[in-house]
Amino acid sequence: MKFPFAALLLLLPALACADAPPVPPPPTIAAEAWALMDQASGQIITGHGADQSVEPASLTKLMTAYAVFQALRGGKLKLETQVPISEHAWRAEGSRTFLDLGSKVPVEMLLQGMIVQSGNDASIALAEAVAGTEQTFAALMNQYAERLGMTGSHFENATGLPGANHHVTVTDMAKLARAVIREFPDYYRWYSQREFTWNGITQANRNGLLGRDPSVDGVKTGMTDTAGYCLISSAKREGMRLVAVVVGTDSMKAREDASLVLLNYGFSFFETRKLQPAGQEMASLRVYKASGGRAAVGVAEDLYVTLPRGQGERIELKLELAPKVFAPLSAADRVGVVRAMLDGKPVAEAALHPVADVPLGGFFRRLWDMIVSWFN
Repeated sequence: MKFPFAALLLLLPALACADAPPVPPPPTIAAEAWALMDQASGQIITGHGADQSVEPASLTKLMTAYAVFQALRGGKLKLETQVPISEHAWRAEGSRTFLDLGSKVPVEMLLQGMIVQSGNDASIALAEAVAGTEQTFAALMNQYAERLGMTGSHFENATGLPGANHHVTVTDMAKLARAVIREFPDYYRWYSQREFTWNGITQANRNGLLGRDPSVDGVKTGMTDTAGYCLISSAKREGMRLVAVVVGTDSMKAREDASLVLLNYGFSFFETRKLQPAGQEMASLRVYKASGGRAAVGVAEDLYVTLPRGQGERIELKLELAPKVFAPLSAADRVGVVRAMLDGKPVAEAALHPVADVPLGGFFRRLWDMIVSWFN
């Protein structure tokens, strides 16, 4: 339901500054599609074909990992859980961890086999451990994709082998990488692991950027004949983290070069600013029937914005508050929106919520506010 809002304007502390430095146009790279996202704000800095359907190849395994990480968080699996290797997993085509049929392998080892070696056999074994069958696991993958707002993606398997309805967008994959990094920092460390040994066979991480740039610490490679060479990469420099997604290049070197070009562009010409911390009062909202009649409101998560360097001082925060709100309220209830404005144009926004639950007031407060609300 849409409400007319009462607007407030908050100016961030600003310094008198010279004109912001110029920002060159984004680079053009030799790939089918790409996107560059800021981790903190979730904003896309630049992209091409960012919302078109593409084949993900083994980038799929990032969603496989996300679903397994959720199972670990929920206690369905433990890192030491012994997973039996089925014939379906053992016969997996493509890249392999070289698991033995009928053996039992700990979840932690299977995760490294999938993440570092991109093992299809490890991916299927994990899918079966979580959901019983790979087909059921794919349905779970799609449920998580919907929850993350990956509206242009659909998964048919846990490995990334081509399928008639197995597709993603590079924007969606950037969202997924952001979620993995943010929600599972303890497990994300495996994405920078340089090699993994199982069954006496050592295989190197296929992400060559790990050796080319010390700021890069992930994330996942992919390749099929039809998808081309693909790479999701992430790097952190001076507190700023970026995620680059590149699909459809013609070689391993090309996907690494293209990814590094995007990362360097983002770090060179953009900056991320924290505009408002979560849970801090930004305004006082009139709340009818509440004890005291008012409630502090703010953002539920830290509000960040990504901008060309030197433009942060010109940001304004515009708050729009719902005009007539009644208690009780929970901290999850939306009572307005805050927009970050640059030269009169919105560059980021977030919902406003009560910073704490707002209970009903006493009988006379409720009665009085009901009468007052009739005339306001």
